[in-house]
Amino acid sequence: MLAKNKTVRVWDPLVRVFHWSLAAAFVIAYLTEDDWLDLHVLAGYTVLALVLFRVIWGVIGTRHARFADFVRSPATTLAYLKDAIKIRARRYLGHNPAGGAMVIALLVSLMLVTVSGLALYGYKEFSGPLAGLMYSAPLWLGGALKEMHEFFANFTLLLILLHLAGVALASLQHGENLVRSMFTGLKQQELP
Repeated sequence: MLAKNKTVRVWDPLVRVFHWSLAAAFVIAYLTEDDWLDLHVLAGYTVLALVLFRVIWGVIGTRHARFADFVRSPATTLAYLKDAIKIRARRYLGHNPAGGAMVIALLVSLMLVTVSGLALYGYKEFSGPLAGLMYSAPLWLGGALKEMHEFFANFTLLLILLHLAGVALASLQHGENLVRSMFTGLKQQELP
């Protein structure tokens, strides 16, 4: 049996570097928008590369990095959320079911932001890997791509705010600093 308060490594270095790099790249892309296009595009490519890395690491990575460890059914996720609202949710060493659902939602939304951004970049600037496909695209498509790109950027921001609220709630509910654990990789095996 494990001793109380034993510290264990939960988040491997690649997950932690990915997490904070993705946060920084998204903030840079979001804040630069149309003002500094070169920086915006570089941040967007960085987000895309990080998302692709995370998908691969979600399949072959360490235990708590793998999707199999934290992707749960919608019923399990809803049951967890109901328990969290009642302040009686079970503690998980890795991602809880709501956190797992948020990881997937963020990855999908970020993929949609970056793909629509690549298409828009190809359409407006005749640059990037999709420029050839966008060269003869109809005029209405440019406006649609811009709206789609902005929608998913703002939707991703909403997801991030919900993620932060969930981290704060789980940290308070279980008496642990989840932000610190994403820096150190360490969590307590058991809580007092």
